[in-house]
Amino acid sequence: MKINAVAIRPGNVLEFNNKLCVVSKIQHTQPGKGGAYMQVEMKDIKEGTKYNERFRSSETVEKAHLDTNSYQYLYKDEHNITVMDTENYEQHSISNDLVGDPIIFLQDGMMVSVVSYQGAPVAVELPETAIQEIAETEPVVKGQTAASSYKPAILDNGARVTVPPFIGTGDRVVVRTADSTYVERSKD
Repeated sequence: MKINAVAIRPGNVLEFNNKLCVVSKIQHTQPGKGGAYMQVEMKDIKEGTKYNERFRSSETVEKAHLDTNSYQYLYKDEHNITVMDTENYEQHSISNDLVGDPIIFLQDGMMVSVVSYQGAPVAVELPETAIQEIAETEPVVKGQTAASSYKPAILDNGARVTVPPFIGTGDRVVVRTADSTYVERSKD
């Protein structure tokens, strides 16, 4: 679908030079002389190459049509994860590279979103947060309150996070999957 250059937004996926690129930053510029333009920073989804392109306001660009489907995570091996369509029970193998760093937060039975372009998967999105158990951290110090100081901790999946001082080994916490940051103590 063609869109005007001024309609480009961060997160859009564009077809650029026969490659799929996700837009990370945009800047609209109106110089003193000449026409306005959009400075667009984008990253190739497959290769990771970054592009910094300038589009005139009157130009049109091709916005990719992406399909997003929900699948249940089953297991992973050295190179792929296996997910299942919960409606027809078909299983699909998807490269670990499409999941990225959040792969350590995959849990059996977790529902994930698979983004595909013309039937081929281009990304796997995990839920925003995951509940993990603290495997190792410094002991809780009696009388210590939730001050602004955080301490290092290791989760049961091996990820490293910083947690408030009142969190101890064995506690379950909610962690943001995108950047491995502590959100809150789990309520369940």
